[in-house]
Amino acid sequence: MAKVLIENLYKIYPAEKGRPEKVAVDNANFEIQDREFMVLVGPSGCGKTTTLRMVAGLEEITRGAIYIDGKRINEIPPKDRDIAMVFQNYALYPHMSVYRNMAFGLELRGVHKEEIRRRVDSAAKTLGLLEPDNLLERKPKALSGGQRQRVALGRAIVREPKAFLFDEPLSNLDAKMRVETRTEISRLHRQLASTMIYVTHDQTEAMTMADRIVVMRYGKIQQIAAPLDLYHQPANLFVAGFIGSPPMNFFTGILTASSQGTLEFVEKVPAGQTPFHCPLSAETSRRLSSRQGREVILGLRPEHLHPNSLTSGVTLLASVEVVEPMGAETFVYLRTGGHTCICRTTQIELLDLEGKKLNLGPDLSRAVFFDPETEVAIPS
Repeated sequence: MAKVLIENLYKIYPAEKGRPEKVAVDNANFEIQDREFMVLVGPSGCGKTTTLRMVAGLEEITRGAIYIDGKRINEIPPKDRDIAMVFQNYALYPHMSVYRNMAFGLELRGVHKEEIRRRVDSAAKTLGLLEPDNLLERKPKALSGGQRQRVALGRAIVREPKAFLFDEPLSNLDAKMRVETRTEISRLHRQLASTMIYVTHDQTEAMTMADRIVVMRYGKIQQIAAPLDLYHQPANLFVAGFIGSPPMNFFTGILTASSQGTLEFVEKVPAGQTPFHCPLSAETSRRLSSRQGREVILGLRPEHLHPNSLTSGVTLLASVEVVEPMGAETFVYLRTGGHTCICRTTQIELLDLEGKKLNLGPDLSRAVFFDPETEVAIPS
């Protein structure tokens, strides 16, 4: 397996036809440890796939360097980098059987036939391509989308590479198959104990599969952290809003002095609307004391707004706009004096509340505050 180092990496597409140059990857720096599952996540155009393609050697590096096990690979051809890539569109040879698709790369490298058979059979058994039906002699057109993706995974596994690269491999699958294949890839990572770099725009995939996540936007890295650290301690507004489904709620307001000698958050609302007031703890007040009288953004996850709750000693009144029953939980979309928000709850009695008022108890111990100018989280 391998450790991968990305150092001061840039990808800049030159100006053409009157258009300015495009910085697709802007000074990316991170390290992927041996046997780590690292996920690159972000919206379309953020630079995640371009970064992966530079690691694979499919995209030329403008500046910076990539190292695998301490060896600089910038000038090494893709075929000699000892990596395997799984693509979004499977990229299978339609005229070849499943066996030949998995074996073909090894044949080109001159691997002995017996060794090829051993590797293909082992990968096929691991991926369930032998039972209940033996799929090795079928052509890709006779396979489902999930089966084709397993063949693509098998083709990568038989290479026995130093690192696996995944470029949005689940995008073409239906919802049920995405969950199954996501679990399969996680199981393979544990079984193979391999280094994996995985690109996706789906934050659910990132949260459920990764050891660590690299969040990207406009070519820049926003934050690198373990999934739950990203969720509970986002570095900025973008990460807070991108990671989590439903996303974090944001309320703009002013920090003012309360009669208890601490600070309170007062919602910023349009003229004629009534703001809610949230007294802050002594500890939080000390942390935010330098921002008294200034505008901040209060961030709360949907599960930290408790309906009909007095647990925090604070309540805010909101109008219920939409109720979405999800089965095990319910999403309630509400409007306060100046903001919309989402509450996640297991209280099924809320189903008949559309158009009515609901008291919410915010869990301020889980709140994150942001600077509205820089959009950066205020340190806790």
